[in-house]
Amino acid sequence: MSSTPSPTATAPRRRLRLPSFSTQILLGLALGVLAGWAALEIGQTPAGEDNWLTVTLSTIGGSFVNLLKAVVPPLVFTAIVASIANLRGVANGARLAGQTLLWFAITALVSVAIGIGLGLLLQPGSNTAVDAGDAAAPGRTGTWLDFLQGLIPANFLGLGASSTLDTGDDGAIVGVTTGVSFNVLQIIVIALAVGIAALRSGKKAEPFLAFNKSLLNVIQTVLWWIIRLAPLGTLGLVGRAIATYGWSSLTNLGTFALAIYAGLALVMFVLYPVLLKTHGLSVGRYFRGAWPAIQLAFVSRSSIGTLPVTERVTHRNLGVPRAYASFAVPLGATTKMDGCAAIYPAVAAIFVAQFFGVDLGVTDYLLIAFVSVVGSAATAGLTGATVMLTLTLSTLGLPLEGVGLLLAIDPILDMGRTATNVAGQVLVPVIVAKRENILDLDQYASADAEDLFEDDDEDETELETAGTRADDGAAPALVASRV
Repeated sequence: MSSTPSPTATAPRRRLRLPSFSTQILLGLALGVLAGWAALEIGQTPAGEDNWLTVTLSTIGGSFVNLLKAVVPPLVFTAIVASIANLRGVANGARLAGQTLLWFAITALVSVAIGIGLGLLLQPGSNTAVDAGDAAAPGRTGTWLDFLQGLIPANFLGLGASSTLDTGDDGAIVGVTTGVSFNVLQIIVIALAVGIAALRSGKKAEPFLAFNKSLLNVIQTVLWWIIRLAPLGTLGLVGRAIATYGWSSLTNLGTFALAIYAGLALVMFVLYPVLLKTHGLSVGRYFRGAWPAIQLAFVSRSSIGTLPVTERVTHRNLGVPRAYASFAVPLGATTKMDGCAAIYPAVAAIFVAQFFGVDLGVTDYLLIAFVSVVGSAATAGLTGATVMLTLTLSTLGLPLEGVGLLLAIDPILDMGRTATNVAGQVLVPVIVAKRENILDLDQYASADAEDLFEDDDEDETELETAGTRADDGAAPALVASRV
């Protein structure tokens, strides 16, 4: 007599379903706040060193950031070259590029105006408890000469090395520490030159462009593995910020922090929605589709590190054609900085001027706006905005020592700045695509934070007709292309 297998024996094994990526980030953020608070309560060791929890949080957060930085050079190079190559499938590519840069400038100008207005209204430099003894010149500074010289690559990879001598208690040299750094701006210049040269070379460059595309896919796959660690990195980064800087620094610079975050909020939740509404687009759908990139930017504090997520939500969630998104998003990740290059330097420059008793005139405010629009590439998508701030201060002739007053809470401010940067990097391609009649309105209307780790179909045809025709009767900007 044969026995019939029980239903439980043949039922398929159910896979454990993890919370969505956004939910995981929020959980990491909450746990980071609790861990940072616990580290503050534990305090330092009797020897005056960080306690075990602070060290653990610093290790986790620092390791995540280092992993992101490790893939930045090859990612920037291959992404820029691929984006230029993608312009082959775009009619009126120069027009699209010009419209993109124009809207970068427009939103930057409005953002810096908001920053100047808040600085004058809230008077952060006059309402602060920070000690003048904390004033100190930063280790990294930015001037127009340095900026222009930085455009010229020192080598093909834009890499540099620096060494420091380690000395003992008696002053004797006990070793040498060497560190390797990279200049993102130089990598961009190199990638632009290589990409344009490849296009000019025609069919002879096809193998190189195919290799570059494959390499970019490999690099992005590795980066996706790193991004999967973002919830854990969130816990470490947020916890470290709270444990290291505590609440006292934020209290002393409360008005300044309020001015920065108020400006960021006005840009993200007032300026951007107004622009979307003006172009007949749903604000809720925009934030629903762009939210994964904004959220990751808040945690990682790196526009470049968020680049793959930004590009994916722009194309897949919000309906921007891939051929255009793959050009506009990498460009925005290195030059579109409404948070770091507009709101922050405007408010910070006014803070420094007020703190040191320097009166600013109309010409000075115009200079702030000029630096914000033209010099934003100096930030180059990296964490922090010290270079951009020092560039602004040196242009206005303000004391660079004022930067030292603000460094205590810079990581906390940088989270909001980078989130605003990335929100703008998604917004501009959406607006330009809508104006050029190449935005997939059906896909935008159904925008959702999809599973970011689900692979796209590489063989899909991209907008065979790009809608119908533009309202003025002109041909649509994007032609049929395989991407």
